[in-house]
Amino acid sequence: MTVLCSFPTPRLARSRVLMVVLAVGLTAFGSGCGDGGDSGAEADGTEPLGIGEVTVPIAAAVVTTVDPGEEPRSMLRPSYYDGTIQAVTLRTDHRIQQQIDSQQVRDFSSPALTIPMTATTDADGVELALGSVTTSDPALSEALTAADGTHAGFEMSELGGITALRLAPAPDTSNSARAALEQAFYQAVYRSITFPDEPVGVGAVWRVQQTVGGGVDLDQITTATLVARDGGRLSIRLDVTQTPKSSIWDLPNEAGILDIEDYAMQGSGDITVDLGLPLPVAGSISIGGHQFYRDPRTSTVLRQVIETKVSWGG
Repeated sequence: MTVLCSFPTPRLARSRVLMVVLAVGLTAFGSGCGDGGDSGAEADGTEPLGIGEVTVPIAAAVVTTVDPGEEPRSMLRPSYYDGTIQAVTLRTDHRIQQQIDSQQVRDFSSPALTIPMTATTDADGVELALGSVTTSDPALSEALTAADGTHAGFEMSELGGITALRLAPAPDTSNSARAALEQAFYQAVYRSITFPDEPVGVGAVWRVQQTVGGGVDLDQITTATLVARDGGRLSIRLDVTQTPKSSIWDLPNEAGILDIEDYAMQGSGDITVDLGLPLPVAGSISIGGHQFYRDPRTSTVLRQVIETKVSWGG
């Protein structure tokens, strides 16, 4: 008996490879994104950073003062003591819509997370004890129940910038829960602010330049404006732009390259900072835009629309 087998055309096969690679390899802040129909890493194959506690260095920020603002001016410096305790809630929402050529648009969004935490300062920076993390996604919500007892931490510079991220998930935390928490903290890290190294007053403007690592390394510029000040309490306006540092994207797992044809990502927000506390006390920042890539081997076009929101509150 003869069996006739059909094989996908090279173009279709390549498109399927791209879909798989992008689903598990695309990153906004160094952490994979999952298919909207299957929550988390166990469903989509994304691997978390590692087992046990991991420390991830954060690229140094370069700060340039554009306008020192009005008199009186003074240095902006964190002024908390070791043992300072702050209760704060981090909320993150990361949405990705993706289309390859004329195929159906697919949703690779990550479920929104609400992460209550207690921050305690020490000589090494800020230690974070996470409370019960919640999400509207039922599967991820169930996975997160085993994450109780998870700890995280930030190492900080004297200018208030985050220089390293530590994550220590509880031992029974699943891959899906670990990946979701990692992505949430990456989003928070790259929406933080570093102060200028010179005296400034109300109306001051400074620019923070930083490399955001991931599938595509990005040059991120955050323009901060000191809108108001009441003692150690600061109201800061943030405007963010991101541009690729290269015109190509080297896909993970040696899957080839994509040409970056169009990349527009920008956003803004307002945060309230208390210099006597380690983390923002209120505010939100949203960044979004589109990204277009082309496979030089097949002319396949990948289109993505992305929006990320990070907020802080009590």
